[in-house]
Amino acid sequence: MEKHIFVTLISDALQISVRQIEKTIGLLEDGATIPFISRYRKEVTGGLDEMQIAHVQEQLNKLKELSKRKETVLHSIEEQGLLTPELKERIEKTWDSIELEDIYLPYKPKRQTKAEIARKKGLEPLAGVIMGQYERDPYAAASKYVNEEVANEEAALQGARDIIAEWINENEGARNDIRNIFTKTATITSVVIKGQEEIGSKYRDYFEFSESLRRVSSHRLLAMRRGEAEGILRVNIVPDTDTCLDKLDKRFLKGENASADQVVLAIDDAYKRLLKPSIENEFAKLSKEKADAEAIRVFAENLRQLLLAPPLGQKRVLGVDPGYRTGCKLVCLDAQGNLLHNETIYPNPPQNEKAKAASKVAHLVESYEIQAIAIGNGTASRETEQFITNIRYDRKVQVFVVSENGASVYSASKTARDEFPQYDVTVRGAISIGRRLMDPLAELVKIDPKSIGVGQYQHDVDQKALKGSLDQTVESCVNLVGVDVNTASKHLLTYISGLNATLAQNIVDYRAENGAFKSRKELMNVPRMGPKAFEQSAGFMRIREAENPLDNTAVHPESYPIVEKMAKDLKCTVKELIENKERKNTLNLDDYVTGDVGIPTLLDIFHELDKPGRDPRQTIQVFSFDPTIKTIEDLKVGMILPGIVNNITNFGCFVDVGVKVDGLVHVSEMAERFVSDPTQIVSIHQHIKVKVISVDLERKRVQLSMKGLQHE
Repeated sequence: MEKHIFVTLISDALQISVRQIEKTIGLLEDGATIPFISRYRKEVTGGLDEMQIAHVQEQLNKLKELSKRKETVLHSIEEQGLLTPELKERIEKTWDSIELEDIYLPYKPKRQTKAEIARKKGLEPLAGVIMGQYERDPYAAASKYVNEEVANEEAALQGARDIIAEWINENEGARNDIRNIFTKTATITSVVIKGQEEIGSKYRDYFEFSESLRRVSSHRLLAMRRGEAEGILRVNIVPDTDTCLDKLDKRFLKGENASADQVVLAIDDAYKRLLKPSIENEFAKLSKEKADAEAIRVFAENLRQLLLAPPLGQKRVLGVDPGYRTGCKLVCLDAQGNLLHNETIYPNPPQNEKAKAASKVAHLVESYEIQAIAIGNGTASRETEQFITNIRYDRKVQVFVVSENGASVYSASKTARDEFPQYDVTVRGAISIGRRLMDPLAELVKIDPKSIGVGQYQHDVDQKALKGSLDQTVESCVNLVGVDVNTASKHLLTYISGLNATLAQNIVDYRAENGAFKSRKELMNVPRMGPKAFEQSAGFMRIREAENPLDNTAVHPESYPIVEKMAKDLKCTVKELIENKERKNTLNLDDYVTGDVGIPTLLDIFHELDKPGRDPRQTIQVFSFDPTIKTIEDLKVGMILPGIVNNITNFGCFVDVGVKVDGLVHVSEMAERFVSDPTQIVSIHQHIKVKVISVDLERKRVQLSMKGLQHE
């Protein structure tokens, strides 16, 4: 029964048919992963994509959590002996978390509240009399309650008002009235805490800030909340108080007499002491969740673009981690990324051993048949790039500047220590830079996504939600590209659909013991690789020199019989079918439709046979900064410069123009039209042209514009 309700609720929330939701939940609960479902079960789900399936899973998890909460609430009320059939039915029927908490509020075990103290003094009947507003002389009524515990009539009335205030606070209608007013009129304000002006100067924009809560951007809200957490700002969410009190008066006042006057006082107290703080907390939580979701979305999109950055491929690479005093660390890597040689040169100040260093680099390029050079974009990057590009080599060598974000985290990690126990962090960092050029995805999966440096406020958002989103993004990217099972690291394999850390390690161990895998079928020999894990993972793992050419494609082994039937019908081998596009195009896909396999899967198979094992990532391009620009002092307003997008936020993007300080292209400067989402205009590591519109040397801030310079 509950599952049927879940299906209906998720269908309504996502505007996806009940049948699609039902089938998708069935697959998820049967242990299928999101990448597997979206790629290989299109007929079952009606073609839902990864994002839609992820939303189904998210909604399902929320409803399961709410279901558990309902059980707790029912048990709590039942234990108190207050659970009526009507109340039970109402709790069971609601699937709104706010409504559930409102229903539970009057029954929630309370700490020693003012109302509870008044009840213990026997003042609840007096509260009922005054709330009825028929008593013309409340003081006379209160006099009956004066005793050793209640000093006088005023004390009795105060206790009665405390009880009434709690009733008002626990009234569902009143709470919804105030919520509606918050929704329409609430303003978020921040002010600097006295004495924190200097230490909190970076929050200067929020020292006296006010904006409609509905309109405040996520980055502003997160900045205010961070300032609040650091003790710099005081943040409040304030509705129109008069409107709130008027609404409560209309709901609870029945006439004009002395009892009604007491209720007015209770309303005022209920609003200021109980209702407003409670609803403000609700809205603070909801607005934070919304801001978190937006920040996480931008971070995940940036991460996706970074992970899917164009790879150089299997080339012999010289990795360079540039530096001044400590020198530039050089590593020579073979086409598989294995370390062949490492040493240090000192071409930059203070040593300036340019001739000696140039001779060494040229010799390494020749000796190790280097095809490309990767230079980290950190300290001394520009000087090192200029030095490297001015050397004469015995062959054509491409030079790339590579993002170092997270490289230091990797080089000090257990992963790096396990890979290169005999080398220090500087050598490991240079290896990471070189490998990032060859295959960004394979190298970046070894680093905690939060450390890659393409998010904003990543430490301020909900950490569980952030981790879930980023892990899902990494998994999506790894499975989109697929992995060569004979060269993939344990860390890369861990993200493959259906695999976990144990299975990934078992694959690596099996490979070390038995040599390269010769077929996908051989994966079944790996310890703990059961039928389910094989089903979920096989389509995403590639075996390059396999006897069966389908083992190096995204065609799932369960679909091999279909391709074999196609080849048989054309009287050729599978290999010939793949190689002869014209012959393949004579097939009629309708002939291969079965109960389980429809046109979507057959089209996927056809596309894969067109370009077997194709890499969905783009081709890498060499980028060069303006050689005349080295420092922020070289920048002048009006200059048009080449730049690389290093980070994207929801208020713009940060661009490296080669001066060690990334310039900001505000969202208003990204195009001639209104831009609501910067990710629709730019992508991480995109090469763009920008115009300098302001330079603040004191604060080291550069403002840039893309207007009139970019083709959208």
